[in-house]
Amino acid sequence: MMRNIPPRTEAPEVQEAVAEVQLPPPPPEPVKLQTEFTFVLPRGYLAPDGTVHREGVMRLATARDELLPLHDDRVRENPPYLTVVLLARVITRLGELEGDQIHAGIIERLFASDLAFLQDFYRRVNAEGHTRVLVSCPSCKEKFTVDMAGGSLGES
Repeated sequence: MMRNIPPRTEAPEVQEAVAEVQLPPPPPEPVKLQTEFTFVLPRGYLAPDGTVHREGVMRLATARDELLPLHDDRVRENPPYLTVVLLARVITRLGELEGDQIHAGIIERLFASDLAFLQDFYRRVNAEGHTRVLVSCPSCKEKFTVDMAGGSLGES
């Protein structure tokens, strides 16, 4: 046997309180992690055919990228060579060269200024997560931010 139960009625104060309950705001949009960074070398890699490759892409390094070169005989015999092997692993494009076309031999043939640029660029993107740096004008002392991914010498 079913009983008819009358609907429950709330006092007006309770009805108002229920009406004022607000849902929490939706969660913020997830932040997208930038894993690839474009760059322009100060001078560029001069290929044997005379082509100059200046624009490139570097990806974030993984723990594996930093650990595997430590087992490389070239690095064991000459620890500074770690830079060459590591850069060859994380540079995914250099001009028209991509993927396996970029290897330690290509990095070895870079001009010293380009190697120094890439070492600094690697440090910035992997330690700081961006390529911007705060600088100040030597004349007026004004502070501003420049993007180290850069273009021509003196550009940002």
